[in-house]
Amino acid sequence: MPEHTVMNTKTPLWSKACSSKKQERGAAVDFTYIENVLPLYRRAAVLTVRLGMEGIFLAVITGLFCALVLYEKIPILRQIVTVYIEVSRNTPLLVQLFFIYYGLPKTGLALTPEVCGVAGLAFLGGGYMAEAFRSGLEGVENIQRESAYSLGMSRAQTMRYIVLPQAVSTSIPAFVANVIFLLKETSVFSAISLMDLMFTAKDLIGLYYKTTESLALLVVFYLMILLPVSIAGAVLERKVRYAGFGT
Repeated sequence: MPEHTVMNTKTPLWSKACSSKKQERGAAVDFTYIENVLPLYRRAAVLTVRLGMEGIFLAVITGLFCALVLYEKIPILRQIVTVYIEVSRNTPLLVQLFFIYYGLPKTGLALTPEVCGVAGLAFLGGGYMAEAFRSGLEGVENIQRESAYSLGMSRAQTMRYIVLPQAVSTSIPAFVANVIFLLKETSVFSAISLMDLMFTAKDLIGLYYKTTESLALLVVFYLMILLPVSIAGAVLERKVRYAGFGT
């Protein structure tokens, strides 16, 4: 047999590589790997939810305070709050985390990664919550405040019993949207070495090259966290609307 005929019968190396890649793409899902890494994802999910809830709690307090300052038009504080809202809403969370985690130690204030994550989330969320609550406060008609004053209610009583209940109820859609947004923003915590869901998924992909399984678990766990929040928000919004608040 001629030499060139023998060479033609051999399978080229690139062809073998392509066939092996096709086999990898068509390979079945490795359920053993999924079972082995599930505890890691559960721990990461617990950390993600805990830090997210702590940051959201502080963001609600910050946002409510800022909204009241803007609503009451308090001098000096109003300008400070306006600057804070613009800075927090117009800078990415990743930049804020880098500033807190890497910048503050230069001033002698070193914080743990968890504290940095909560602080960054609270700083970002405070601006969004402030705008949500401010829109709710401004949605209450002035005639209701005037009517409360004519009945002998003080300014604090009017705010507590008349304005705030209606403002909070009308702010629920924006509030729930902000909560979901902030929970999703926790995915950047991995940039400051926090072992959240995103960090765990990227770390496992780098170690075992199980991209499909790792990303599938990441999606499933985020859905397990965010879907209940979304459903609870929708139920709460309907109940408030039926109770006579909102639109």
